[in-house]
This record gives sequence, structure tokens and C-alpha cells, in this order.
Amino acid sequence: MSHYSNTRPPAVAGMFYPGTAAEIRQRIDSFLADIPAVQGQAPKAIIVPHAGYIYSGIVAATAYDTLQAVAAQIKTVILLGPSHRIPLQGLALPTVEIFQTPLGDIDLDTKTIYKLVKDFKQVQLSDRAHEEEHALEVQLPFLQTVLENFELIPIVVGDASETEVSEVLESCWGGEETLVVISSDLSHFYSYEKAKRLDEETAELIEAFRGEALPEHSACGRIPIRGMLHLAQKRGMSIKRFDLRNSGDTAGSHDQVVGYGAWGLIEP
Repeated sequence: MSHYSNTRPPAVAGMFYPGTAAEIRQRIDSFLADIPAVQGQAPKAIIVPHAGYIYSGIVAATAYDTLQAVAAQIKTVILLGPSHRIPLQGLALPTVEIFQTPLGDIDLDTKTIYKLVKDFKQVQLSDRAHEEEHALEVQLPFLQTVLENFELIPIVVGDASETEVSEVLESCWGGEETLVVISSDLSHFYSYEKAKRLDEETAELIEAFRGEALPEHSACGRIPIRGMLHLAQKRGMSIKRFDLRNSGDTAGSHDQVVGYGAWGLIEP
């Protein structure tokens, strides 16, 4: 860790997203400005992609944009994403108290974090699982831009059942002051046409709350998605697709693309 032993410094600033506060603000503001206004209830949970902003930022922004009307009431963000760097059993939370980006510090909800570790055998403390993980980090500047003042519960999800994920989510679900963010890309490195077909199939499974049917290569965050869908179905939530496209539609070539989708889950 850094010499601030209670802080996780940014690992992918200047790579996945711009390295300075001014550039980040400009980039995210321009994404949000491009999105037509949506009516309707703000989501309790969103599913958003986590690639470099030039590839997936505009897709993620379609979900973040829907939070602007309720930004002031959101005080806690539960952020889940897959482990890309290290093999992991269960769910990992950090011991640090602050996550940092070029936009500043985000306080962690350490009280809830230690309660989760105490209450659930599938939850462990691991700074290593968080140290280089981009899936969670790329969401932070969006949250810092759209929300006003919030605490973070960052969870890297390894090998876990949908019940193991959903019971942890349910225990800190809260009310309208709590937002859940699931970070996941969709298919990886297929041709443009094949990716479009596969991602549409994945989207239809997600929208039918059939998380258990998601195949292994459908979404890198399929385990947190499964847990979220399991709980959402139990709670009678509805789901809304905001966007579905791939890197061939944004800033990449068409020969090997990565798929991105954005959804909102809405309380009844």
C-alpha cells in the first residue's frame, strides 16, 4: 500500500480514465450532457461497465445520469465488481479507510465493513484484492461527480454463490439513502457481429432475472450480477435497460470487441 497506510491510492488513473481532476470532470460532464433526460423513478441499483472511459464511459453515464435527481439523498454506495487480478474465494473488503482518486478522497463505511466481516463467513478482509482492481476504481469518479457526499462499501467478488452475494447485499440494503452499483463488462474479444448477438442474449437473461443461466463468458461480473438479480427478484424489483453496445460502437475496431451494458433496478 501507499505510505498512507489507511488509504488506497488510485491504481488506474491516467490509464482507464484521465489523470487529473479537471480532465475527469470535463470528460464525465460531456458524457452526461449527451444523454437525453429520462423520466421515471430513480434506480436503487445500477449495473455499469468498467472499461476505459473512451470505450465504455458513455454507456456507464446512461445509468449514472438517472441518479442526478436523487443525488442529494444517497449517503452510502455499495460497489461490487469482479476480481481481475487475483484468484479469490468469496467476497473481499479492504482494511483501509479511504479510497482516493484525482477528484479527492472517499471515506469508507468502516463500521459496516467490519460488521460484514464478522457476520458472514464468505466475507474477508483483503487489501491485496483491491490494490490493483480497476473494476471498482473506474466507477469512483462517476460517483464523485454525480453524488454529493457518500461513504463507500467496496466489495471485490471472487468465486461465490448467488446466495452468498445476495445475503451480504441484503444485510446493508438500507433505504433510499443507499445505492448499489454492480460493475461488469459483457462479452470479451469476439467479432462485432458475434458480440452483438451474445450481448443481446445476455441482456435478455439479465432482464428476465435469470442470473443463474448466464454462461461463464457472458459477463466478467456475472457473479455479482447473479447475486443482485436473485435479491431483486425476491424484492419484486423491475429492471430497465439504459444502453447496450460495444467498443466497436465507441472507440475500438470491429474485429475484437468488448461488450457493455447499463441497467437500472427499481424498487416496487
